[in-house]
Amino acid sequence: MKKISIPVVVEPGSQPADEDGVVLDYMPMPKGVSTYAVPVVPEPEDVIGLDAGIDTVVQIAERLSEWQVGDEPLLIELDHLDAANRSLVDQVLGDGEVSVIYEGLVKARVQESVLAGVWRMQYLDGADRIERDVVEVGDVPSLVQHAVFTDAATAVEVEAGEIPDGVGNAAAILTEIGDKLADFEPGRPAHAINLTLLPCTDEDIEFLTHKLGGGPAVILSRGYGNCRITSTATSNVWWVQYFNSQDKLILNSIEIARVPEVACAAKEDIEDSADRIREILEVYQ
Repeated sequence: MKKISIPVVVEPGSQPADEDGVVLDYMPMPKGVSTYAVPVVPEPEDVIGLDAGIDTVVQIAERLSEWQVGDEPLLIELDHLDAANRSLVDQVLGDGEVSVIYEGLVKARVQESVLAGVWRMQYLDGADRIERDVVEVGDVPSLVQHAVFTDAATAVEVEAGEIPDGVGNAAAILTEIGDKLADFEPGRPAHAINLTLLPCTDEDIEFLTHKLGGGPAVILSRGYGNCRITSTATSNVWWVQYFNSQDKLILNSIEIARVPEVACAAKEDIEDSADRIREILEVYQ
């Protein structure tokens, strides 16, 4: 299985300006939020004869209305559509703020549509040709939910003799990760370790990267700044990194969760998507 490496980047934490300082200058969280953009859809006279494409959009609308929190993603197959009907579906869905690159037991790319909770998933062969094309409706794509940690370690342990020179806080961080993994249960709130506010050396980050390993998925989200979420080779452990517009790392953290919340579609957003796709369909009915 091809592993995706985690970028090793160290940014200094914020400390008091001097010995008597009392104010901590915390790193700001990204403030930019992507908003819904109405997709540019064809005029009714331009979709005459594209019944299969319209039917597919109707199916997506039905799945959005059916899906409930805790449900598995609901699938709509697109392989039967010809180029014209598939183009219609592409136009209705558009490109949203979250995308996924997955290179594990299978190879796939996933793109959230402008309708939150509607995911376009394309499975690829060795030459990057599309082997299967589906739409999934749910808070998280099935590959991210079920396949990312299939072969991952279930625990992390550190022996005193394996800690390299220059490593300071990494051993304690790994102990904290191990403790949280032992108590992990799906549905519990995520546990985040903010490395940006900790004194971490290059050696600390390198040792954490080595011990956690590299996983098969990278999730990119433009919802709150630019966020890169990378799976590790340790179950339910993710690197979550925020970057500014110059691609400078401004927040670096490790998160223990089924899937980091920033990559998931919220229930309210999915309900809103159900309303929006019905509005789109009114144009053709």
